[in-house]
Amino acid sequence: MTDSSRLSFAPVGMQVDAIHDFLTQSDRAEDIAPAVVEGAVAGSLCIGAFAPTSEKIGVARVITHRASVASLADGYVFGTRRGHSLTAHMVTALHDHAELQGVRRGMLPARGARTLQSSLGWTPLGNSKPFMQRHVPDVHKRQTDEAAS
Repeated sequence: MTDSSRLSFAPVGMQVDAIHDFLTQSDRAEDIAPAVVEGAVAGSLCIGAFAPTSEKIGVARVITHRASVASLADGYVFGTRRGHSLTAHMVTALHDHAELQGVRRGMLPARGARTLQSSLGWTPLGNSKPFMQRHVPDVHKRQTDEAAS
């Protein structure tokens, strides 16, 4: 990596509160509850990027059963650390992770960073017809509203 930051797969260092804070400032997860983030992190293979002070500066997360399929769910870097290739380093480390070497198909619900993703070997689906989705865009807001009432 280009500076003294470090990467770690250690679950204890994932700092779920920092991940939650970041997600609630995004347009795709503004209403997500801390318990949902905690469950997502616990049920995924995550890698964190940390400053020399141990402050979390980025995270990438793969949803997988570690056998044949994986979905790269998140990959982001906080604030001023963006633009230093940390996301590329985290995704490459996930690609190289021993538990993902049997994965035949990696999925990526991409919303941006196409140039970065392409440089790491990701390609558009050639035939997306076999793939379907069940999309519930307001689920986090409904859960938050239900918990408040």
